[in-house]
Amino acid sequence: MSDAPVLELSRISKSFGALQALRGVDFSLLPNEVHALLGENGAGKSTLMHIADGMLRPDAGVIRVGGRAVALHSPRDARALGIGMVHQHFTSIAALTVGENLRLAVGRGSRAGSPGPGAAADSARSPQDAALPGLLREGLSPDKPVEGLSVALRQRLEIAKALATGARILLLDEPTALLAPSEVEELLRLVRAFAAGGGAVALITHKLPEVFAAADRVTVLRRGEVRLSGAVREETEASLAEAMIGGAVPGSTTGLARPPNPQAGSVAPGRPAGRPAVRIGDIAVHAGELIGIAAVEGNGQRELLRAIAGLVPAAAMAVKVAGTVALVPEDRTSEGLIPELSVTENLVLGWDRDPRWARGIGLDWAAGRARAEELIRSFGIQAEGPDAPVATLSGGNQQKVVLARALARRPAVLVAENPTRGLDIRATAEVHERLRAAAREGVVVIVYSTDLDEVLALGERVLVVHRGRVSEAPPGADRRVVGGMMLGVGLA
Repeated sequence: MSDAPVLELSRISKSFGALQALRGVDFSLLPNEVHALLGENGAGKSTLMHIADGMLRPDAGVIRVGGRAVALHSPRDARALGIGMVHQHFTSIAALTVGENLRLAVGRGSRAGSPGPGAAADSARSPQDAALPGLLREGLSPDKPVEGLSVALRQRLEIAKALATGARILLLDEPTALLAPSEVEELLRLVRAFAAGGGAVALITHKLPEVFAAADRVTVLRRGEVRLSGAVREETEASLAEAMIGGAVPGSTTGLARPPNPQAGSVAPGRPAGRPAVRIGDIAVHAGELIGIAAVEGNGQRELLRAIAGLVPAAAMAVKVAGTVALVPEDRTSEGLIPELSVTENLVLGWDRDPRWARGIGLDWAAGRARAEELIRSFGIQAEGPDAPVATLSGGNQQKVVLARALARRPAVLVAENPTRGLDIRATAEVHERLRAAAREGVVVIVYSTDLDEVLALGERVLVVHRGRVSEAPPGADRRVVGGMMLGVGLA
């Protein structure tokens, strides 16, 4: 590994109004390196990468690429220098095909007077050529419309687009948040192969095992400042977690602490509960139960969850539901929020049918704003205030808005898809406790996660979806057994 950085961010500072997002941050990338970037939600990780990608201009500091100071006025400037970013939120055009989106990405990567993406690819052909076939297989065919892709396949497309421009420096913002365990392993192998072929990768993640599996160095941000930076081999999960939150590591976090289940990662025996509230075929779910859903992407779990939530015909999935249902969708930006609206406006969406807030055809905005302020405090949503556009919040804080709105409706059934996507250690623990608390209060809580460890940590019972068929894992089933069921092993 060379000692000369391919990308340097020196003494970077950035403010948004009264909020100081970054305070003199130093970050560098070496060739053949994966550098993990950690921190709580709102710590400044995405802001720093957006500066490296040309989306934001720093208030102070210097950006160097290949040792030369540069001014990045837009992502196009970054592309011309071989920098590609994969964002938390998808940027592909749903109405176009995979191939059309890739060609559009390549076109945006070139500019007059600059080497085009073809030249960039020629200069680093090994990592790009190795990456694209792996990303384009298993459902990501060039003629397939993006709107028909699963979330996991859309994530792969985002990475493919960055590679198609000939990027030599990849900035990855939570790339594994919606991937199944096998897909995570494949992606991390891809990342390592890209780095080994001469590339450099900045990897934002909240999952510490991924840091130790893929990264060479690690930098931890807390409240906009660097609190730790060094070689991964010199750190432990405990030391990184403590640097992230500035104290003891909270329990009940997936991939960061052991599940609270005394069986340590196995399905707890089902307990008798209240009245049946949900039926899935012959499987009955009772009030007060917390159910985990395990499945490999594309096996029908999305259709099942939406049938329970009433968004698709329930009869097709043999689903019956008693009572009101609230949904925490897996893609918060396209399904859960209206980014241009304020935090308050997003929190009150759907309240027009609630007699506590509805006033004829309107809302009691004073009461709604007061309630929004209460939810902001109780859920720890970091925002400049209730009137701040939700688009200005970090991804994790946006997810808290979605969850707060769902639980504030006091539903009989709560369906949550990847509810901790993009959340840090502390926020993940808080979400887990809120889901458990809702179940203790009698709510049926049904949680699907691409992270099998999270499913096992939360689920008192675990249902496995394989090729549209729903089966229940036996009491005491461990990760190996449930993982096998996800692949069809042991199913009649």
